[in-house]
Amino acid sequence: MAEDKNAQHQACMERFIALANTMKDEGIGTDVISWALMTASGVHATYSVAGNEGGLTESGVDKVADAYRKNLANIQALKKQQSADSV
Repeated sequence: MAEDKNAQHQACMERFIALANTMKDEGIGTDVISWALMTASGVHATYSVAGNEGGLTESGVDKVADAYRKNLANIQALKKQQSADSV
């Protein structure tokens, strides 16, 4: 099951990146695209926890922000490793 979720995660991420690249090719700035993706992710994270009618508590916001922070740190570590491997 975990492999299925990992494969789904990878496929979804690739679709988001493809959409972002399409928007870039349409002339939208990468800063705006990144900001919009982050906003959409935050809206969806709130929905996934609290539904359409609710919102996150302060501790919920902290948990989501911590998850983003950890994910970004993992991405940067992977990029550094890829860079070192290509040398």
